Amino acid sequence: MADVADAIGVAKGTLYLYVESKEALFDLVCRYADRPQDAKEAQAYPVRTPKTGATLRFVREELERHQPLPALRAALARKRVANVSDELRAIITELYDQLARNRARIKLIDTSARDYPELAALWFEGARGGLLSAFRGYLESRISRGLLMPVPDVATAARLVLETTVFWAVHRHFDSRPEPISDELARDTVVHFVVRALGKE
Repeated sequence: MADVADAIGVAKGTLYLYVESKEALFDLVCRYADRPQDAKEAQAYPVRTPKTGATLRFVREELERHQPLPALRAALARKRVANVSDELRAIITELYDQLARNRARIKLIDTSARDYPELAALWFEGARGGLLSAFRGYLESRISRGLLMPVPDVATAARLVLETTVFWAVHRHFDSRPEPISDELARDTVVHFVVRALGKE
């Protein structure tokens, strides 16, 4: 709390006019960091400390609501593929956009993993693990049918695609010297790179 107070230039006690505790602040950021305009309408101050497990339950519900990505889910259910490049392009675009919309929450969970091991397990083993498994299944399916380029190891390729997308959609925004590249340009470049690397055209 002292670090937050220093960062915004107020006395530590002033923070407690807005949040009752560190747990209340953490829960508030988990819920509203990516859409702060909603927090102003949804809260009475000071924001109360959440009940035990409430933050974890909220994050779990949010992750379940977005898993797996609709384009990836549709691709996994598809028996015939008209254009695999368009299919892959839709998956990576949707992945990038989803990560970008939730970048502050993702960064918060990522950097708080040591302090909140249950939350970290939910993200790293559950959400990210589920996404990696689904995307790996997609790559295996398309490669085995000769629609995408073979790779030395499908699991590694799936992780490479995910981590590249996560860096450009999330982590670069928290770099101390970020490059002045728009989200649209970064997304289009990531999509182009992945489609060209895996596509057979």
